[in-house]
Amino acid sequence: MAQAKTIYVCSNCGASSPKWFGRCQSCGEWNTCVEELEVKKSKNPQPFTASQGRSCGSKPVAINEISTEDDERIDTCSSELNRVLGGGLVKGSLVLVGGDPGIGKSTLMLQTALKAQGKKVLYVSGEESIHQLKMRSMRISSTNPECYILSETCLENIFAHIKALSPDMVVIDSIQTIYSEQIDTSAGSIVQVRECTGMLLKTAKENRIPVFLVGHITKDGNIAGPKTLEHIVDTVLQFEGDRHYMYRILRATKNRFGNTNEIGIFEMDESGLREVDNPSELLLSQNTENLSGITIAAATEGIRSLLIEVQALTGTAAYGTPQRSATGFDIRRMNMLLAVLEKRAGFRLAQKDVFLNIAGGIKVNDPAIDLAVISSILSSNLDLPVSRDICLTGEVGLSGEIRPVNRVEQRISEAAKLGFKRILIPGSNAAKLKKNGAIEVCTANKVEEAFKILFSR
Repeated sequence: MAQAKTIYVCSNCGASSPKWFGRCQSCGEWNTCVEELEVKKSKNPQPFTASQGRSCGSKPVAINEISTEDDERIDTCSSELNRVLGGGLVKGSLVLVGGDPGIGKSTLMLQTALKAQGKKVLYVSGEESIHQLKMRSMRISSTNPECYILSETCLENIFAHIKALSPDMVVIDSIQTIYSEQIDTSAGSIVQVRECTGMLLKTAKENRIPVFLVGHITKDGNIAGPKTLEHIVDTVLQFEGDRHYMYRILRATKNRFGNTNEIGIFEMDESGLREVDNPSELLLSQNTENLSGITIAAATEGIRSLLIEVQALTGTAAYGTPQRSATGFDIRRMNMLLAVLEKRAGFRLAQKDVFLNIAGGIKVNDPAIDLAVISSILSSNLDLPVSRDICLTGEVGLSGEIRPVNRVEQRISEAAKLGFKRILIPGSNAAKLKKNGAIEVCTANKVEEAFKILFSR
């Protein structure tokens, strides 16, 4: 008979060991050891022959014979969510949604279920009662008479309700609370999370039912559970944002059916999550007074252009070691840009405290805001304001050159739409640029040329 023994598995990479370990020898992570039960196979297995094969429902199909006529995407009635998913929800897909506690994951899922008019939705909650969900739904203006709420944590019972109800969409909130009676471990363990996700994937593919999974995250911002969880699902969505700000960003870190560069922007208010159609107007302050240390950057996220306010503050270091802090921007990249200012432009910032902030509480990874970052730092250091009628875009290299950026025409159109009179772009982008009479286009190839345009009087 098969025997069960205890093994120790790394929750980050899945490597196993017969004894407990503090640091994984495979990936080098600390404190990722979890205990599992392994079923030991027979020592003398019988050789497999073709006659022992059993009949199954699936069979190989030629790729030219596979039809795609029925693979229409399901409209979630949310343009922001549709954009991140790649145009809508694919039938039979398994989508994992992660984010900080209280960021709005459950609100987003319940709002999606209530907005799916004409679709039968089963919302399974393992954390909240049906009365709590009813109270939350009363704050959301949308309603769906075919949205069914189920408070259940047993996977076998959930499958029974799915079979009886035949829904068009299923939401599991959250996967860490679901357990299977076939596995003798507690809910939330690495075995339960992995096996329950695998069984949900099989159900979704066989019945062509899209399933949303809400997942917890660790203190490092990664989705809790085994790393294989993200490999099992089709799409991984990360819900980002600071709870002290009203804006939320939905970003795809994995998507088998679309682009991972797209983002969706929401605003949290009393009635739930409101879609932000034009985030540039909300991310820019309405203060018309010229203050030093503030510039406007033309950035892109996916195919969307955003105008973002970059704020910087410099001052003499009160202590021996100067402080360097960045919010919404990579601190290592800011240190690199400070080195460029010091070496290539000749500005002494080694004994200066430098604080950088991307207004609105969002995180920006677009390197095209480098020019706005160094301009705001220099503006604060010289106490010279940058005109509010100009916005900047350009990547700064280590030699002080301003490198070209992509989608420059889209950035210019966004700046012109919001009433900016000038935009500063890299000189190498000007060759293939079409004329735009609504805004004056300035070019610069070096940071020194950009500073002359910004600070000349």
